[in-house]
Amino acid sequence: MHKKATHPNSFLTALEPEVRQALESLGARRSYQPRSTLFHQGDPSRHVVLILDGWVKVTSTSRTGEEALLALRGPGDILGELAAIDGGSRSAAAHVLLPITATVIDGERFVGFLTQHPPIALALLRHISRNLRESDRHRLEYVSTSSSARIAARVLELAARHGTHTPDGVVIDLPLSQRELATAAATSREVAARTLRALRERDVLRTSRQRIVVVRPEVLQSLCRSVPSDT
Repeated sequence: MHKKATHPNSFLTALEPEVRQALESLGARRSYQPRSTLFHQGDPSRHVVLILDGWVKVTSTSRTGEEALLALRGPGDILGELAAIDGGSRSAAAHVLLPITATVIDGERFVGFLTQHPPIALALLRHISRNLRESDRHRLEYVSTSSSARIAARVLELAARHGTHTPDGVVIDLPLSQRELATAAATSREVAARTLRALRERDVLRTSRQRIVVVRPEVLQSLCRSVPSDT
């Protein structure tokens, strides 16, 4: 089962039911299959996407062509709000990981709705603030922790946000590659592979193709607090 409940810290969860319904009524309900692209980095488009079900990965590509995984977004999350508000081009791309159902809203209609409903504008500001704080925390990790600690932190985040509790452990059943996990932790695929192998040998987690089972989360938490020792 890939379907997950709306995350308690998501944008839509912060809205009153009638307000959420009014917001969703502005757009059209659409479905997208895996590998579909909601928008490309640099696009001039302005539409906003409200994810009702499924998962999307947000990526950014450098000038040298290196792609980095910036975030995963799921039920209750909003995508594309920055371009709708400031009129700039898309700062990242959004690709469908698992089949999604979403409401797509024209950017001008979305901004007009915000001006007419201050509580929604405040909820969006809080949502953006949480994302910025998360980005700041990750940047601090990059200079204060080891690569293996960052891998452990990303796995814990995946388990908390996307995991399913089973008798065998917390199952993270998302189609993410080792390379994507590595870029999310700002390290190399080789370091990610070595770290995951070491954790498997200690039975901290178990992995198969695009699937991770966290068996001993307390060990990952301890690893997150490790001192810098990068290669």
